[in-house]
Amino acid sequence: MKKFAIAASNIQMTYKSGSASFVALKDIDLSVPLGGIQLLMGPSGSGKTTLLSILAGILTPTSGVVHLLGQDITKMSSGNLSKFRLENVGFIFQGFNLFPALTAAENIEVALSLKGIRGRKARQESLDLLTKVGLAIKADTLPRNLSGGQKQRIAIARALAGSPQLIMADEPTAALDSHNGQIIIELLCELAKQRGTTVVIVTHDPRIKVFADYITHMEDGLITNTPPI
Repeated sequence: MKKFAIAASNIQMTYKSGSASFVALKDIDLSVPLGGIQLLMGPSGSGKTTLLSILAGILTPTSGVVHLLGQDITKMSSGNLSKFRLENVGFIFQGFNLFPALTAAENIEVALSLKGIRGRKARQESLDLLTKVGLAIKADTLPRNLSGGQKQRIAIARALAGSPQLIMADEPTAALDSHNGQIIIELLCELAKQRGTTVVIVTHDPRIKVFADYITHMEDGLITNTPPI
């Protein structure tokens, strides 16, 4: 019997503006086994990023239930949910979201500090993660002096800081050329598999399919296929 890192059921998300309303997600059911690499694919406006945000506990659905690592996050208080995310979820964004005034190593150390890892131990883990993504030589380099591919490698290293059990990635290759995008996804999937990390990736890039264990297609707020698990 498979154990699930993510189990979402009957998810609906409705946005209201005055008397008007827009249904972004409709009766979504999605389960992702522990250690699986799950893609969410579909055209712009299909609801992929909204669903990712709900699965990550950033947005609260209008209705439905989300279990992460066996915990019902839809019933958590905001404080407990923030703590849970900090301890268990790493994020990778298409725009990198690095602090421009901090070096590569310091960007990772900030994430570690939030998790209670500081000082010499944080510096060492930061350097270990930079080594894993092939950028130890850039530890003291500011983001403005790095290429897009290098910035995204650092973003991956930062997401892995503190060994979260879940990684949520929103269009992680969107700001990269095809060559660097391929390298980044290979690296992310390889590191995730080594650590037994569950990864959910929102993407438009069909070349990423080869790295996925599960692929879910969305359109108009609906899942249009249900992958076998």
